[in-house]
Amino acid sequence: MKRIITTTVINQSGVLNRVTGLLMKRQFNIESISVGHTEQPGMSKMTFVVNVEDEQKIEQLLKQLQKQIDVIKVNDITDKAMVMRELALVKVATVPAVRSEIYSIVEPFRATVIDMSKSATTFQVTGDPEKIEAFIDLMKPYGIKELTRTGVSAFVRENQKVPTTHLSIL
Repeated sequence: MKRIITTTVINQSGVLNRVTGLLMKRQFNIESISVGHTEQPGMSKMTFVVNVEDEQKIEQLLKQLQKQIDVIKVNDITDKAMVMRELALVKVATVPAVRSEIYSIVEPFRATVIDMSKSATTFQVTGDPEKIEAFIDLMKPYGIKELTRTGVSAFVRENQKVPTTHLSIL
């Protein structure tokens, strides 16, 4: 199962290497990684998407990450209400005969054109990973010339939904 882990770390040389090295030693496959500065000077946030077979392994991973000297905070936010986004740049072959068809497909995804030539158009699309995948799948038949993705960035929503009990009438 995929898990989304966020870590707040001290922003200094070698931190990313140590954290990813720990994941590698424990044989976790990082499907996505995103790192950037936070609102606090000298701090960065890492967001990982990892595949984990069982709950025991995820607990072990969280404990190992928390033991790292440069790691301030570790959270598994998978089961929480969260905001999650990814950015993809997709360069698509756009010969004049199919441009309007491609643009009609692109519009519902709210993708924007960021570069254009006679034979290709580069689109920027943001959203959750499933939206990005759907966009890429629809562009494949036209010919994707180049593709790059940023990886997931996420954090927990301020208001978490409280589980409600469902009443049933027998």
